[in-house]
Amino acid sequence: MFKSSIFNSSIFKRSIFKNSIKGAVLLLVVAMFSSLALLLAAPAAQQPTVSRKILLKQDSAIPGYEEALVAVEIPAGGREGRHTHPGSVMIYVLEGSLTFDYEGKPTATYKPGDALYVEAGKIHEGSNTGKTPVKVVASFFLKKGVPMTSQVQ
Repeated sequence: MFKSSIFNSSIFKRSIFKNSIKGAVLLLVVAMFSSLALLLAAPAAQQPTVSRKILLKQDSAIPGYEEALVAVEIPAGGREGRHTHPGSVMIYVLEGSLTFDYEGKPTATYKPGDALYVEAGKIHEGSNTGKTPVKVVASFFLKKGVPMTSQVQ
């Protein structure tokens, strides 16, 4: 028998070591790309949806204008998105805690029983940072045929 075999040679050991490092690096790179692909393919967390229901819409006594009464519900963690209205809005909080950002004013929080007024064209956003839904009733006074809300970037 041979005293030294090919498996005991230092060249063979270095070759195995180099190949195992290359294999480990390749495995790590494949694992990283696979994880990234899974993250990108996973559906993004849905933002809770704000619901609006027109309770009453009526022509105003003032020609060319209409009035609307709208129930709005903002679920826990939800927000309306920054927007404006072409007419004035009066809001009454029924339930929950409404956080309200209003152009030119500091952020305010409104509780059940509180009321607020939004001027036409002012950028604002209602959000719910609490654990229970926010429910409000909003009264709109608008030019007839004009969209009630316009989103702002």
